[in-house]
Amino acid sequence: MSAAIIFVLLVVFMLTGMPVSISLGLTVLTFLFGFTDVPLESVALKLFTGIEKFEIMAIPFFILAGNFLTHGGVARRMIKFATAMVGHWYGGLGLGGVLACALFAAVSGSSPATVVAIGSILLPAMVKAGFPSRFGAGVITTSGALGILIPPSIVMVMYSVSTDTSVGALFMAGVVPGLALAILLGLVTYWRARKNNYPRLPRATWGERWKAFRASAWGLFLIVVVMGGIYAGIFTPTEAAAMSAVYAFFVTVFIYRDMSLKDVPRVLLNSANMSAMLLYIITNAVLFSFILTNENIPQALADWMLSNGLGVIAFLLAVNVILLVAGNFMEPSSIVLIFAPILFPVAMKLGIDPVHFGIIMVVNMEIGMCTPPVGLNLYVASGITKMGITELTVAVTPWLLAMLGFLMVVTYWPGFSLWFPRLLGMI
Repeated sequence: MSAAIIFVLLVVFMLTGMPVSISLGLTVLTFLFGFTDVPLESVALKLFTGIEKFEIMAIPFFILAGNFLTHGGVARRMIKFATAMVGHWYGGLGLGGVLACALFAAVSGSSPATVVAIGSILLPAMVKAGFPSRFGAGVITTSGALGILIPPSIVMVMYSVSTDTSVGALFMAGVVPGLALAILLGLVTYWRARKNNYPRLPRATWGERWKAFRASAWGLFLIVVVMGGIYAGIFTPTEAAAMSAVYAFFVTVFIYRDMSLKDVPRVLLNSANMSAMLLYIITNAVLFSFILTNENIPQALADWMLSNGLGVIAFLLAVNVILLVAGNFMEPSSIVLIFAPILFPVAMKLGIDPVHFGIIMVVNMEIGMCTPPVGLNLYVASGITKMGITELTVAVTPWLLAMLGFLMVVTYWPGFSLWFPRLLGMI
């Protein structure tokens, strides 16, 4: 009964058009005052302890690093390097877009930021080179989703905060699936380009490639700073986030000089606004999780599934369906913070590895960002291309189908995600 009341309240508040964060907060307050006898003191204590986590500090730092890189010329240099490497194949600019998205994802941690940074430069160039706008939009919209799978990832930090799973292990678990998905999206791009005989760029000489690499090297080195630092044990993921923000500032302002010091306060203010929004969602999600746990809802769900003989295969299939549907209407941070406290305890009872479960959730959210009606990447791409959401949905379909197949592999092959962190001794 408690579960029904909580979810009815949440759905009602969300249907009024309120932001998810406010809907969560009002759901908790309404349930607290109207349907339960939980003392408010314990709620206040949980709120304080729930957000007193060192990992949360990584979120504003990764956002700040991503904003410096997006406003600077790092993306432009990465695109030039990517197209120099793969531009001579069929659909060269499209393949360059996939590679550039993968590289930028490895320094920004954000999917919409990747779409904006790469798409705003590459999409007009693709149209000018003779590619159909639908093809370019399909490539960038889906490849931009790599921003939350290839580490560092803000969504993985959110999952870590919600479930007390190691952020470092999650980052390393995202490496192999992230690279595999980038290759898969590149293969779909190549196949469609070859089938339709789309343009190719002249083959770049090794001198031109070396020049493009040198120009982008300072941005690419951030991957080494973050991942190498975590792997070598030099600093924690949170400290890596702080390092990435300082490094991105230094490179953008003093090395590339794409931004002057007078532009820095604007970037800081934008980052503060985004961070405050996410931290407000986290605060309300902590209370929501507390109410669910206090009412024994996740445990009851786990017991019900086990008593009805539903095993790991059926549970993971149900999780994929729930998250894919949620991805049509909500953005990834909200999905993690609402559904992780409900589904995670069930997964643990069924013996599913917490890191593997986190990667499953992230891949689901990648797909959700590219599906209507509220896929974030669709809206960002729509703003760049001036295409309608319906037309964009048709454009992304070939890549989206490949991503759904990839989701099945990730879901039912745990070793795919866990091999690399196990090799490093992180799990």
